[in-house]
Amino acid sequence: MSLAFAAPAGAEDKADVSEARLHADVEKLVSFGTRHTLSSQTDPRRGIGAARRWAEAQFRASAKACGGCLDVVTPETMVSGRRIPEPVRLVDVVAIQRGTERPNEVVIVQGHIDSRASDVMDATSDAPGANDDGSGTALVLEAARVLSQRSFPTTIVYAVLSGEEQGLYGGRLLADYAKQQGWTVKAVLNNDIVGGSCGSDGYCDDTHVRVFSEGPRADATDKTRAAARRFGGENDSPGRNISRYVAALAGGVQDDLAVRQIWRADRMGRGGDQLPFLESGYPAVRFTVAVEDYDHQHQDLRTQDGVTYGDTVDEMDFPYLAKVTRLNVAALAALAAAPLPPAPVADAAVKTWTDVTWKPVAGAVAYNVWRRRTDAAEWEAEPVAARTPETSIKLEGLRGDDWILGVSAVAADGSESPVAAAVPGGGFGPLANGD
Repeated sequence: MSLAFAAPAGAEDKADVSEARLHADVEKLVSFGTRHTLSSQTDPRRGIGAARRWAEAQFRASAKACGGCLDVVTPETMVSGRRIPEPVRLVDVVAIQRGTERPNEVVIVQGHIDSRASDVMDATSDAPGANDDGSGTALVLEAARVLSQRSFPTTIVYAVLSGEEQGLYGGRLLADYAKQQGWTVKAVLNNDIVGGSCGSDGYCDDTHVRVFSEGPRADATDKTRAAARRFGGENDSPGRNISRYVAALAGGVQDDLAVRQIWRADRMGRGGDQLPFLESGYPAVRFTVAVEDYDHQHQDLRTQDGVTYGDTVDEMDFPYLAKVTRLNVAALAALAAAPLPPAPVADAAVKTWTDVTWKPVAGAVAYNVWRRRTDAAEWEAEPVAARTPETSIKLEGLRGDDWILGVSAVAADGSESPVAAAVPGGGFGPLANGD
């Protein structure tokens, strides 16, 4: 796919990402001792409450710097569960940069602020949580500082989530909040463990970031699953096409960080705050390091058999975190400038051509029609039909059995959406009522 497919953020955005600020923010988060969800909510210096209030103050400072362009809200609920034996107050810290034209169209960037030690129920021991997930929280705060200096036709939501380590509670809270607000969520970029480049075995890679995306949709109905088995769609969830979009964008942002697409909803046997969004039918992906260091996450601070354990600042790679932040900033800017993807339908039954149809999309002046072989990983480099103002097309001689078709929407300034595939479940809206 050509890099023109997704216009990157301006050079000023990339230049404005500050490695020094990212480092300072992670240092500050670590200074709270522990940010465990069950730690103190009232202590002014230690625990989840102090950390949360600090993050809120950072958002409010960014709001002041942009003349009030950010609305800061703190959705909350009471939660309990297997890792929360007694009900506890759970709070997310959220800054909303409302779009100038279509404020209900939303792209979300998020990271979780809570941390843990070896025992997931240990709410008192020091749990620095530098990389997991001070790195993601710092990325979100930095993205808000940078992008709040610009305006976009659609809304960007910057979210610092709580309760991830206890069971993805903050992600569920924000997904529910999005539904309550009536938001049309076109993408969620979850950043969790994005600030390190070496693994616990000594293997290092600072030139890739992994982007995880689901295949079959978490919210698929029996009808959708049956249709996908017959007609395809297992490799074309909205999240999968967001992953392709970000991968195509990366080379235009910087020449020393590429996306390694991982076609799984998350790492093997593990989870992240993108999962509650997927279960609600919202397109979501997870950014995480190319190689994880298991000695320096979910570990008590200690030295054992000559090995140092614990998620500390000195084990991080801040130039790498700055690169991942720049890519997120570029992806957010591109998505916030673009229309929603259409929801195309392809008809090629018993004929030597393919008809593709879709409904008009707000903010779009034209559409690109894409194709790829059914066994190909990526859309072809150029659209099969470019910049058509119509909402249907007859592709003569294209035998639809052999192809996956998709459509992207193009705004007047050339900003382009991700591709939505013309397969069961390929549209970017939640599935409901057997659709």
